[in-house]
Amino acid sequence: MKAVEALFPVFFMLFLGLLARKRQWITFAQNEGAKKLVFTILFPLLVYKVLVTSELKSTFLIQIIYMDIIWLIVLFIGFKLTPFTGKKFAHISPYLLVTCEGGNVALPLYISIVGAAHAVNIVTFDVAGILINFGVLPILVTKKVVGQVEWKELLKKIFTSSFMVSVIGGVFMNLTGLHKMIMDMGLESTFNSTMELVITPITGIILFTLGYELKFEKEMLSSLLRLAIVRLVLCSIIIGLFYVVFPALVSEKAFEIAILLYFMCPTGFPVPLQVQALVTCEDDESYMSAFISLFLVVALIAYTLITIFVA
Repeated sequence: MKAVEALFPVFFMLFLGLLARKRQWITFAQNEGAKKLVFTILFPLLVYKVLVTSELKSTFLIQIIYMDIIWLIVLFIGFKLTPFTGKKFAHISPYLLVTCEGGNVALPLYISIVGAAHAVNIVTFDVAGILINFGVLPILVTKKVVGQVEWKELLKKIFTSSFMVSVIGGVFMNLTGLHKMIMDMGLESTFNSTMELVITPITGIILFTLGYELKFEKEMLSSLLRLAIVRLVLCSIIIGLFYVVFPALVSEKAFEIAILLYFMCPTGFPVPLQVQALVTCEDDESYMSAFISLFLVVALIAYTLITIFVA
């Protein structure tokens, strides 16, 4: 029942977005504007809020570096496997193998199992994903499109992006104690109410835009299923490696649940936006949206099994 309560709103918003496209309630450009609002302004504030309010353990940085190395290996494998996953979408499919959506899928499901006190487990993985999505992917996409990368301009663009500013600022304010100092001045309730107002619409808007782009075509079904198999195999290997590399952490039930759930969640929602320059037609948009939607179902199945057999 918990799974239904958590995921019914997800599929409802996807359906609403799909209906909006079918009935032409909003245009493609308006949908793109909604995505830009979320990923440029609202979502970075969510990342900042989570980072400044979480307890950052000593293994925080180690896990981030480890996960970024893993995601780079996955991306490399993805490019090598494009003959298997399908040539039509080979220019975008490898990018759909990297990162998982933590903030809007894994985190609410995870909290419903173990409680908010352990949220930092998911956040740590998400920070690693943010560095990939807003650090590595822009470099690769720019090089693919332009051919030659102006490193100075690109690095400036990356480190001044709202996401990177939120990550750096959140970690700095947390570790230096500045955030706590400011909150102790009687501003905590103001901060929390402001963040709640900012954060509340994020999930709904993201899911609506995904639903707007959702369209299954027979010709893409084979490629989708092949890519899904590759992602499931690679993410299962990642989970297995955690038992080998971080046995002490995995021995904690809350952390074990985090890795089992997180890596069964869909590709990070910012990925389609980051590879937008590689999109050549509407089918590309539909392919990415369909793949993410497929893994929302996978996340539901994983959540149900974890709730029954692990939690």
